Amino acid sequence: MTRVSVIIPTYNRAETLPRAIDSALEQTVEDLEVVVVDDGSTDDTSAVLAAYDDPRVRPVVHATNQGANAARNTGIDHANGEYVAFLDSDDTWLPAKLERQLGALEGRSSEWVGVYCDSRFELSGTDGRLRTTAASVLATRDETPTLEGDDELIGEILADNVQPGAGSTLLVRTTVADEVGGFSEELDRFQDPEFCISVLKQGKLAYVDEPLVVREETGHPPASVVHAASDQYLEMHEETVDRYEDRGFEIRASHDLIVAKRYFADGKPLRGLWHLRTASASPRNYPGLCWAAGAGLRRNPLPVVTTVLGGLVLAAVAGRTLRSRRRLE
Repeated sequence: MTRVSVIIPTYNRAETLPRAIDSALEQTVEDLEVVVVDDGSTDDTSAVLAAYDDPRVRPVVHATNQGANAARNTGIDHANGEYVAFLDSDDTWLPAKLERQLGALEGRSSEWVGVYCDSRFELSGTDGRLRTTAASVLATRDETPTLEGDDELIGEILADNVQPGAGSTLLVRTTVADEVGGFSEELDRFQDPEFCISVLKQGKLAYVDEPLVVREETGHPPASVVHAASDQYLEMHEETVDRYEDRGFEIRASHDLIVAKRYFADGKPLRGLWHLRTASASPRNYPGLCWAAGAGLRRNPLPVVTTVLGGLVLAAVAGRTLRSRRRLE
């Protein structure tokens, strides 16, 4: 049996696909196959795949576009490996990615069914450098979240305190990926955390604290799509969400923050402020909020009164956060 099946779903990404495939083939773990699922591409993807004279590269073609999650699930169906590892076709892996992950599972009991790792974004230009610097300076939290295990990790993922990014970071036993039914094809967003939660109900996930994945920042869907998907995702796990909120995890409030940021970025500040009033925000969230608000301003310049209102609400959120922290101290 092959050790690892790398699953790369792709749709009209002939330009970036070779980088993803090459980063998989250049892994220090050589016992692998690369299952590339062409999800009905209409560009030069077929020519890109035909150029690979390597038996480890196995193309699978969808006659029509079915979506990234359907493509991932097709990859799982065609996988021959003991483990499956997912890689988006616009991301790349560092050469030792799989080796580090398999090493993290060595010596652990059969309860440990998979492992994810850290990642970093390629943000170019002055704006990207400023965002990266601001985020690193302010990315502090009162407590380090649980990053491994099962029970506590489910709560951290639901509350968006931990973002495994399963689409490019996760390696999991193929039998487990089969048992949970793969990725949800109903969701337009939040498929990665939803899949991880399903996996965690089968066993434990380990974590490699290294940025072994380089991710490209892609475009975002409209805020209304994110809003609907967030509601659908939380409804799918409603009982679990209620149980973890009873234990102190701020799940719905964290999703209000996610939705608020998307409305700000879309130039719809009033909708954003409506969700921000019940959101859970801390200093580490401020760079993202400010960037989203700035992007929205560039897209849809606002009256001064609305801008002032936004500042007052943000100040209120900051004050509430500080008061909450003081009560906990």
